[in-house]
Amino acid sequence: MTTAPVWDLLVVGGGTAGIVGAKTAAGFGATVLLVERDRTGGDCLWTGCVPSKALLAAAARVADARQAGPMGITVRSIDVDFSAVMAHVHGAIETIAPVDSPAALEAAGVTVRSGTLRFTGPGEASIDGDPVSFRQALLATGAAPAMPPIPGLDEVDALTSDSVWDLTSLPGRLAVLGGGSIGCELGQGFARLGAQVTLVEGADRLLPREDPDAAAIVHRALAEDGVRLLVGAKVTGVRRAAVIAGVDSDSDGGGGGLGGGGAGYLDLADGSEVAFDRLLVAVGRTPRTGDLGLDTVGVGLDEGGFVVADERLRTTNPRIWAAGDLTGHPQFTHTAGVHASLVASNAVLGLRRTVDESAVPRVTYTSPEVAAVGADTGDPGPGQ
Repeated sequence: MTTAPVWDLLVVGGGTAGIVGAKTAAGFGATVLLVERDRTGGDCLWTGCVPSKALLAAAARVADARQAGPMGITVRSIDVDFSAVMAHVHGAIETIAPVDSPAALEAAGVTVRSGTLRFTGPGEASIDGDPVSFRQALLATGAAPAMPPIPGLDEVDALTSDSVWDLTSLPGRLAVLGGGSIGCELGQGFARLGAQVTLVEGADRLLPREDPDAAAIVHRALAEDGVRLLVGAKVTGVRRAAVIAGVDSDSDGGGGGLGGGGAGYLDLADGSEVAFDRLLVAVGRTPRTGDLGLDTVGVGLDEGGFVVADERLRTTNPRIWAAGDLTGHPQFTHTAGVHASLVASNAVLGLRRTVDESAVPRVTYTSPEVAAVGADTGDPGPGQ
């Protein structure tokens, strides 16, 4: 009779934190099992760093052509093939995906399993009902785009930084809800590619956690690129546009604006409205901590659903650790990697390394970019 192994480290989640933590622990000689229910690579590869920067690179080429006049270069016509732009975006993802693949993890000494994991008791969990045992565990399930409780929002097919990469045609009118890094980056990018973009931010300025002078420069840059900016504007509701008989539902995100699941109106507190063909919601991210059975093993969560962890990233269960976006620490890819490495050395080697966020760097990849270093990490964008 074969006895099931007791894993030195069980890693839940195959994004940046999970991959770095698993590889680091395996490098120390530990037996490591990584469980991912979707696809390894996480937000950075599939919906964050890689696709957003690929799209912004294409948008920058368009802007360069339009602004070349002062250098004596006249570009009489610019034709943006949005489907080709998105092919470029997905090509960038496909190029990098092998680096974060299960095969690459296996080559580094990590065992990878696909499925949904739930903790069932002390040192015990199940993967789609199959029991596994562990000595230490690392929670690295990340975060997902937040959807604010705005009346009517669920009646339109709103885009997020996760789903915007599924667009196959450029929206004619794109409304962006949120003026943080995600909203500013993607709003400027889509405007440069030819969409009519309206960005709505409830605070009195864009990038409210960044330096006001830097935020003002970004505000002017977005306006020069054609973005209509509504700051200090409160959205009171969302209405779906009526479907016109005989007209395609515009389900792929095109710019018809004639109704369908994506088109509608934002109602603002001042009585005005913003019409859109597609709506992009970019108002923050919420931790993926539900359905893990954390209450079963005594892992505490705060009011926002983030995992409670100490300065060594140990949770309220001393055998379970946490790293990445689900911890409430700065939601940046590089932070997730550094913290996961710290967890691996603490959990496997018994070290007592602690988190230091006194000099965390961050960048918002608008044009011009905004970079800063400091403890106040603000609002993360895709691919920070």
